Amino acid sequence: MGIKVGMVSLGCPKNQMDAELMLAKLRDAGMTITAESGLAEVVIVNTCGFINDAKQEAIENILEFGKLKDEGRVKKIIVTGCLAQRYGEELCREMPECDAVLGLGANGDIVETVNAVMAGETVHCFPPLTQWSLDGDRLQTTPDFFAYLRVGDGCDNCCTYCAIPHIRGGLRSRDMDTLVAEARQLAANGVRELVLVAQDTTLYGSDVAGRSLLPELLDRLCTIEDLHWIRLLYCYPEHITEELLDTIARQDKVVKYMDIPIQHASGKVLRAMNRPGDRQTLTELFARIRERIPDMVLRTTVMVGFPGETDKDFTELCEFLKETRFERLGCFAFSPEEGTVAADLPDQVPEKVKQRRRDIVMQAQERVADEYNQAQVGKTVEVLVESFDRYAECWFGRTRGDAPDIDTKVFFTTKTRVVPGDFVQVKITDCMDWDLLGERV
Repeated sequence: MGIKVGMVSLGCPKNQMDAELMLAKLRDAGMTITAESGLAEVVIVNTCGFINDAKQEAIENILEFGKLKDEGRVKKIIVTGCLAQRYGEELCREMPECDAVLGLGANGDIVETVNAVMAGETVHCFPPLTQWSLDGDRLQTTPDFFAYLRVGDGCDNCCTYCAIPHIRGGLRSRDMDTLVAEARQLAANGVRELVLVAQDTTLYGSDVAGRSLLPELLDRLCTIEDLHWIRLLYCYPEHITEELLDTIARQDKVVKYMDIPIQHASGKVLRAMNRPGDRQTLTELFARIRERIPDMVLRTTVMVGFPGETDKDFTELCEFLKETRFERLGCFAFSPEEGTVAADLPDQVPEKVKQRRRDIVMQAQERVADEYNQAQVGKTVEVLVESFDRYAECWFGRTRGDAPDIDTKVFFTTKTRVVPGDFVQVKITDCMDWDLLGERV
């Protein structure tokens, strides 16, 4: 039996794709992959370094495994991911618990690194980002019936609050033939829902073709017979074209759901964020989307407390959200990130004000979500079965309008056998908090 390796992967689905590529390399090298990281000989902490909360979570995980290492339960700790890329040398100095710290470009050397630390070596490696290939075999860490497909990595948008371009570099789109082949293999393995991700999914292909190739990619993915749902996350509003909307409207497999992070509606705040548009352009965009695809479920993300955001700016955001009525919404308080332009801007908003504004937005969204859910009562919807809740004694899953690990669940009873990955028809009978209740038809 090979070295027993465990991995904790934190943060976004893009980071999870890095984890799956590394895990496949370890498996192919004959190492034993365990889901119980505390029982592993070598633990890999694949970190997120996007915002302060994520950095704190990563550090807490490293320290927790450090305690297990002191107790002799874990032998070695390897740190990978965005935090390692961003603060590599600092981690090496200040966290002696780490036997290896790898920048993103060294992910491909994970097998050699595990062998090196088990031989008593300390490894600090930060090669160029391009040394890490985005392609290769994956060890799928999501449930069998759904998987993420990373169409590219890095970002060229350079928003003033975001450290991603500093961490992951500029946009690198993956080859379309490679993506389609990977999707076919995932479908052959039982995947029924494919979730497309990148830092900005709508820009896929623009670095190689000078225009977005996302519509063409969607058309090709829709030819894969065993795929039932194809979902888009991280679609930036300024890059949503008529061609893309036409493709979504035309292709039945592409679910009528779009995740479009707008961050704000005040033109002044958006300009300070280095984001284009204003309230009017956003209003026109979402009106156009809903006119073109009437059953579209829209999700967005907004940020409150950005430096210089006044009460007037915040009121404008709230009015826009009230008018647009997003079915799904997340709200975050601005977090100043080292090395970003926004961290050094004047007129920083006090933390208490940021949190109060966030609470106001989420309380308003709770009312919108409740009204939306109430309108679903009596309807029959298609649900992707996820699992059985033994406490509620019923099954649960998601509709086309719900992304995995983000949105609403549908809890339902059934008199006939179901298994995770099934698509079933459920009549909605009630709603509770953010979720829906129903019975299988």
